[in-house]
Amino acid sequence: MVENEEDGGSAQMTLDPRIELEAERIAEALVFASAQPVSEGYIAARLPQGADVRRIMMRLKSIYAGRGVNLVQVADYWAFRTAADLSFVVQADENEVRKLSRAALEVLAIIAYHQPVTRAEIEDIRGVQTSKGTLDVLMEAGWIRFRGRRRTPGRPVTFGSTRDFLDHFGLEELRDLPGLEELKGAGLLSGRIPANFQIPVPLGDDGFGDDEDPITQLDLEELGLLPPSGGDG
Repeated sequence: MVENEEDGGSAQMTLDPRIELEAERIAEALVFASAQPVSEGYIAARLPQGADVRRIMMRLKSIYAGRGVNLVQVADYWAFRTAADLSFVVQADENEVRKLSRAALEVLAIIAYHQPVTRAEIEDIRGVQTSKGTLDVLMEAGWIRFRGRRRTPGRPVTFGSTRDFLDHFGLEELRDLPGLEELKGAGLLSGRIPANFQIPVPLGDDGFGDDEDPITQLDLEELGLLPPSGGDG
């Protein structure tokens, strides 16, 4: 391991090239062996001391960029996925998530772009009531989650999207969601939309706002969203 002095004055550790290559192979194997995206923290804990996990993953990402499978980033998680232009050759699985109804797609889009958002806020944006069944379908798909509770009367539950949502739709982070012009180009918005219509730029979904508290197990039990813990079983 060699110490390099950068122009900025801070010393950085550089691994021996053989150790660096071994770290790259370990990271590649860890992601390949997992059916779910693997966190950088999990990878870093298993690499040689001093290995720069982000640099290693970005190098692997570039290596796989032109292959049949790509190494993709989902927030700070990593996974191998079939190259987008080859998806047509992969047979659809019978257990594929069922096609969403128009209502479910609308609710999913509202949650993705407006999170954290309450059920009442979803209904206000859509202009119609949202059934519990619609939310249940999105929960079962693993694309939305109970996120927190708003600090307003009644303390309504807020909803947010999940890492599985990003993974399924090929997004690294929420900021990669398509903007207004992209949605128009895809035909998902009609030409006759209000002049002041805007699509919000999604913020990260990890932090909580000043008017929001994290949701707890007790909250979910009180709301009837989970069976009570404890008891005789």
